[in-house]
Amino acid sequence: MQCGVSAALANQTTRSVNEREVARCIREAAAGRPWLEKTLWGLRDQEGGWVGAEIRNTNGSHDLGPLQVNSWWVSKIATAMRRPPTHVRWWLTHDACFNVSAARWIFLSGLAATRDYWSAVGIYHSPTEWRQRRYAASVADHLRNRFGSEIFREPPVSGSR
Repeated sequence: MQCGVSAALANQTTRSVNEREVARCIREAAAGRPWLEKTLWGLRDQEGGWVGAEIRNTNGSHDLGPLQVNSWWVSKIATAMRRPPTHVRWWLTHDACFNVSAARWIFLSGLAATRDYWSAVGIYHSPTEWRQRRYAASVADHLRNRFGSEIFREPPVSGSR
């Protein structure tokens, strides 16, 4: 019994340390932009991965690390970085900050291409439009759960009452 309790405690401690690391990485990746930090938290809460995660999908790809970056991105990131794909895959899986930075790049690339926030959120998940809509709605729920419904209110225009 003692061994089981010790293993459970060790696992909980590891998860707690990993979550603190992911939080630090999200703060750093957002670089002082609150909207981006919140977006990354929405993606993180939706994906629910962990350092070391390699989740096989039905199409043969894998979702890697804390923000579950799909292995489809490995070759694109490797090419952009001029690094071997095997290194990129390892970093996506085992380096929380690399994983979060890749997630930021994927999201911001989608935002630049579409100029639409929710489309970019959806593109993070899938190239298929109906999956994008479903995913974006789920991320919105996670954002609401983490930050409250105030997150979707328009900020007041400067000088207005």
